[in-house]
Order: sequence, then structure tokens, then C-alpha cells
Amino acid sequence: MKTSPNKRFASDLPASFGRMVLACQFLLVCALPAGAVTAASTPDAAVAKPVTTINIVDHGAIADGKTLNTAAIQRAIDECHAKGGGVVVVPAGRFATATIRLKDNITLRLEENAELFGSPELLDYTNVDPFFDGVGVERGFALVAAVDAKNITIEGKGRLNGNGAVLAAQERTKREFRGRRPLLLRLVRCQDVQLRDFTLRDSAAWTLNLFQCKNVQIDRLTIHSRVAPNNDGIDIDSSQNVRISDCDIDSGDDSICFKTTSAMACRDNTVTRCRLTSNHGAIKFGTESVGNFENITVTHCTIRDTNGGGVKVLSVDGSRIRDITISDITMENVMVPIFVRLGARLNTYRPGETARPPGVIENLVIRNITATSATTGRLVPPSGVFITGIPGHRAGPITLENITIKLPGGGELAHGRQVLPENISVYPEINRFGPLLPAHGLYARHVKDFTVKNVTFELTGPDLRPIIVCQSAERVLFDSITAVANPAAESAIRFEAVSEGRLNALQISGNPAKLLLEEPTYEAPATGPAANTRPAPAPGAH
Repeated sequence: MKTSPNKRFASDLPASFGRMVLACQFLLVCALPAGAVTAASTPDAAVAKPVTTINIVDHGAIADGKTLNTAAIQRAIDECHAKGGGVVVVPAGRFATATIRLKDNITLRLEENAELFGSPELLDYTNVDPFFDGVGVERGFALVAAVDAKNITIEGKGRLNGNGAVLAAQERTKREFRGRRPLLLRLVRCQDVQLRDFTLRDSAAWTLNLFQCKNVQIDRLTIHSRVAPNNDGIDIDSSQNVRISDCDIDSGDDSICFKTTSAMACRDNTVTRCRLTSNHGAIKFGTESVGNFENITVTHCTIRDTNGGGVKVLSVDGSRIRDITISDITMENVMVPIFVRLGARLNTYRPGETARPPGVIENLVIRNITATSATTGRLVPPSGVFITGIPGHRAGPITLENITIKLPGGGELAHGRQVLPENISVYPEINRFGPLLPAHGLYARHVKDFTVKNVTFELTGPDLRPIIVCQSAERVLFDSITAVANPAAESAIRFEAVSEGRLNALQISGNPAKLLLEEPTYEAPATGPAANTRPAPAPGAH
């Protein structure tokens, strides 16, 4: 057989030459930059595709504030989605629109001075995922929406403007318009969402609503909505792994509200470094509370000029609220800085759902709070802390720690015997229990495993109510409480039907007539308006 020259040449080479070639190949590969590959090793290596960028003007959008651009904007979104995703640009100018829907892998970029402006006609909007709100009205209409979408972003220095004052006025003109006011931004069952740097204003209803969303990052949003009813700032509904930071919210209704209108839990969420102003509550759990609330942390926020409660934790539709920490909060001019309610309204919000039994509030920790009460509002004279369960369902364990609340005073002697109705099934608002509370510092009823430690109540004016009233409670500890009692008050602290109640290291000045007044029974009042007071027990009756 004839040997080929190539084979003959190879066979004639010494073995050491082959080893030298392998060594050179090894050195060449090692010299490549980290992550580099050779063309020979990946002959089909993909070249990075440029990001698809589509300007809504290229699809016919007109920035005159009047032309309805819904179809043009949606075409831009749909084209971008069909190409695998990318950036849809809203340039400077006011673009009127009704409901638009984002889709997978879409970034909506609102450039500086860009504005998506809500159509003034309610009938232009569509309902995405209908539901009933806390007062039984069907809702779900929205200006900007996404349903079952993944990897979506809204960013930029522009604005979403709901034109809410006009839409709210239109809703009042016809009964059939009730509930049609659109939310400004509504995301339903979306995952991997980023919202950053833009402004939301003048919503016709809730401003930003997340329903059953997961993995959401919200940073540096500015929200200003005070033109219509239900002007919540951010509603986190049955959503998980939501991170909110560095937002400025001025809302006509609740500023940041965790809720569950479905059985899916609201859990593993954080809020930090937000600045909040509200005509209702600033940080709120509920009222919609079908699913559980678990492992939620709110820290380092400031609250000012808030009329309906600084921190509100409300389980009234059967939810288990547990493992909640609210800390390092500063409040200024806030009516009732802390309000906790376990009730039994037991609403449902979607067809086919079954009402749950009363829930629980447990492992709630509120610490490191500095608050100055408003002088007027829904409770007059004001009080600092209001916590109540219902007969047979006590709220707890609850811990309040390292808290200072400054109050204006104004309570009269008779106010210390104010009777509050149970109102087991009513909407859980502070003023649904009466015009005032029987204690100026803290009033707690139907609680268990309740610890209040290192808490100071300061008064700027006289108040003849007790500092603390606790009723129908078990395993209660008041430790290191600092306050000034009025010597004309009946007592500094009153316990009614409290078992295993303890006082420790109290710093109560002012020469109170009694430090602690203990009464063995508590008589639950009937549901109804709380306009009456009951007399103190006769001497020797307890």
C-alpha cells in the first residue's frame, strides 16, 4: 500500500513535537480574556441583537392633549412585543389615551416632559380583571394595565396623568357610571416588574394597584392624587416579593396599602425610605383582608399631615396578619398614630368565594416611633394608640416598643368613661367607634400577649382621661412607661377584666389620685353609636 506524503510526514515527526503543539494550544487558550471563546469552538456564536426601540409618534400618536391615541400607542406596544420585546418611547408632549395594555418584555419609557393623559370619557376605558372593592363596587378599569405579563418596566422622568377630577365628576352624572372610574396603573398577575423615576398624578381612583404580582421593584416614584374618591397611592393586593423604596406619596386616600381581595397571601414585602402624606391612612393593612399577610417590613418612613391614622393594621375579612414589623417611623401632625383592628366584616370580592371565619393578628411589632398628634380630626380630643379585637377573638401577640407620642390633651373627666360599641362587622374606620376614646395615650380592648415597653406619652395641654385603659385582656405587660398624670383624673391607668396584667418600671409623674384602678369585669356594649358614657363604679364595688 502506498503511503501518503502527509501521513508519512506525520509519522516521521518525533513524539515530543506533538506534545509541544498541545502545550502551545493550551497556552493560547489560557491567554484569552475571561469569557472569550474561539470561532472554531462556537461556529454559530450569536451576535447580540440591538434592542428594539419604537416611538409612539411613528405609529401616529399626536401630542395635542385632545386626540385619542389609544390605538396608536397600543400598535407601538404590539409591534415591539411581536419583535421579542424592547422599548416603547413616549416623547415630550401630552398624549391623550384610554386603556393601553403592556405585554411581555416591554419597557415603557416616559421621557422628560412626556405625559400620558387620561381620556375625559369614562366609556373609553376597558375593565381588566373585574373585582369588587371594600364597599361592594365593581372595579377594574385602568388607564395603563398589564395582565399575566412578565419582565415589564416603566421608567423615565415623564408622567401618567389620570385626569381624575373630570372623570370623577362624570361618574356622578349617571348611576350606571358608578365604578367606571379608572385606576391609573393596574398590574394583574405580572412577574418581574420594575417601576422607577416617573410621576403618577390625578388618578380617578386608586393610583397604582398590584394584584397577585410577584417580584416587583418600585423606586423613586412621585405620586400626587387628591382629586377623586379612593385616591390611594400604592395598593399591594395579594402580591409577593414587592420592594418599595424612596417614593414620595401625597394621596387623598391611603398612601401605601397592603390588601388581599383574594385568598393569595400578601407576603415577603418591604417598604423603606418613603415620605407619605394622606387624608386617610399612611401605612395600612386592609381593609380588604381575605388572604393572609405575612413577613412584611416597613421601615424608615416619614408621615405628615395625615387625618385617618399613621399606621393601621386591620384584619376584618378573615385574614391571618402575622410576622409584621413596622419600625423607625417619624410622624408629624397625624391623627391617631397607631390603630389596630381585628374584626368580623367577612366580605368577599370575587364571584364564587366563600367568606372566612374571623382571622388573627399575631407577631405584630411596632417599634422606634416618634409621633406628634394632630390637634383636630376624626377623634376629638385625640388619642395616641387604639387597638381592639372583638369578643372571643383577641388580637395578639402584639409588641409596641420605643415609642414617643406627643398629644394636645383636651379630655374631660367624663370622657374617661366613654363607652365604645363593639361594631364587630362594620367598616373598620377609627371614627366608627365614637367621637373619642376613654384614654389619651393608649386604649386597648380584646388583646392578649400584649407588651408595651419604653413608651412615652407627652401632653401639651391638660387631659383628665387616664393615660392608659385596657379592657378584656390577658397577659399584658406595661414596662417603662413615661407620662404625666392629671391629679384630677380618676386614675393614671385603668384595667377592666384584665388577667395576668403587669406594670413594671413606670415613670408616672403628676401625683395621680390612683396609679392603677382595677375593675374585675368588662361589659361589652351593644353595637351602635358611641355617644354615651358610663359612670365609674361606686366605692367598694370592685
